[in-house]
Amino acid sequence: MSGAGVSQGAPAPSVPLAARTRGLRKVYRGTVAVDQVDLEVPEGAVLGMLGPNGSGKTTTIRMLLGLVRPTEGEVELLGHAMPDGAAHALPDVGALVEGPGFHPFLSGRENLLRMAAAEPRLTSAGIPGAVEHAIERVGLAGAAHRRYRGYSLGMKQRLGLASALLVPRKMIVLDEPTNGLDPAGTREIRRIIGELHAEGVTVLVSSHLLAEVEATCTHVAVLHDGTVVAQGELSELLESGSPALLVSTPDTDKAVEALREHRITTKLSPDGVRVDLSSATAPEVLAMLIRAEVQVYEAKRARTGLEDLFARLTQHDPATPDGLPVIDEGVTS
Repeated sequence: MSGAGVSQGAPAPSVPLAARTRGLRKVYRGTVAVDQVDLEVPEGAVLGMLGPNGSGKTTTIRMLLGLVRPTEGEVELLGHAMPDGAAHALPDVGALVEGPGFHPFLSGRENLLRMAAAEPRLTSAGIPGAVEHAIERVGLAGAAHRRYRGYSLGMKQRLGLASALLVPRKMIVLDEPTNGLDPAGTREIRRIIGELHAEGVTVLVSSHLLAEVEATCTHVAVLHDGTVVAQGELSELLESGSPALLVSTPDTDKAVEALREHRITTKLSPDGVRVDLSSATAPEVLAMLIRAEVQVYEAKRARTGLEDLFARLTQHDPATPDGLPVIDEGVTS
């Protein structure tokens, strides 16, 4: 794929990296799960890893954390080669991967106390306070005394996140953190990710909820068929499609005819027309419409939405070969 801000391989590093992979490949019994993944996670970024089921997201995360050894390629986490450097890197990394696993007959608090006892940077005296702080932070104070086996899926996700937040981390890795959460719980996760970002913590989020990624992430990496098809800053990726103007008008047929006379690509949209700005500026387009006596109620720039970008990168749509689909965002008057 071409376009400003879109990289199919690894972007040129301009900031220190919290994690990186080079030529990452994983083969399971003849099946290629990950193939030549070059991924870069800038320090302090909130990077959303997107991809359809089977695209290699979780396998990549597991190799990044040293849980799985790559068939080929290199992995660095917080400056340490993985998996050999796991003992040095992982104390600074909190992770929730493929759903949390806890003892079903223990309460949420008891499970966290057991996990906190294994944290090398927590003293015995500091364990109770760390556990209570994590419970409060994820909104589980009212259910911490209940047995884990009676938890809902959303509560299990909260407890898993609490385990990742028992001590201050340099990096947090979350695999589908909002899975099973209601809207209020999803907002809480968004708030926590925002707090971590403000504290300078690097966050890697694997998710299929595009709206949540668009609301919380600073960077995005899109995986498809086991490889990275695009990565970079979210704002740049969303601006990578062809520039266009959305014009709200009741005179859609007249607008299309007037602009096509000037060889300007114009298409109907739900509220009017979408005008390609590759060969004309927005003021020039508006002047043409006014001269043609087209009523213009509103005009605003069109920007690629993450859902459309994701579909464009992971699907082959012959009907849209030139540029990306768009959604209405931003205002130009």
